[in-house]
Amino acid sequence: MPSSSVLPHQHGSASSASASQMPPSAAFEPVAQVFKQLSDPCRCRIFLLLCHSEECVINIAALMDMSSPAVAHHLRLLKVSGLVVTRREGKEVFYRAADTELAQALHHMIEHVMHLSCSCAAPAARRH
Repeated sequence: MPSSSVLPHQHGSASSASASQMPPSAAFEPVAQVFKQLSDPCRCRIFLLLCHSEECVINIAALMDMSSPAVAHHLRLLKVSGLVVTRREGKEVFYRAADTELAQALHHMIEHVMHLSCSCAAPAARRH
């Protein structure tokens, strides 16, 4: 909202000042995309699992009671969004949560919303 806009209702200067600091709608697209990835309960479960361990598709499928193709689909979306990274060991691909501020913040948010208390090791300690 441009700072020169006059609001229809004048409730004080705080609204105008806050609006003038607001980024344009297009700037929120990356935020919306990240939350879109976590809007699916299966992806949330997979992401939370990968915040605590590094796993291959077969193990994730078994732990989630899902098919491997379904898990692979969710992992691809999480990887594209930057929430999950991979490591290859021979023919096996291992997935884990990205070691980024965003991934850590989302991990904590999921725990908070679900009233979980995860005992997380330091990122370096849980990674190979």
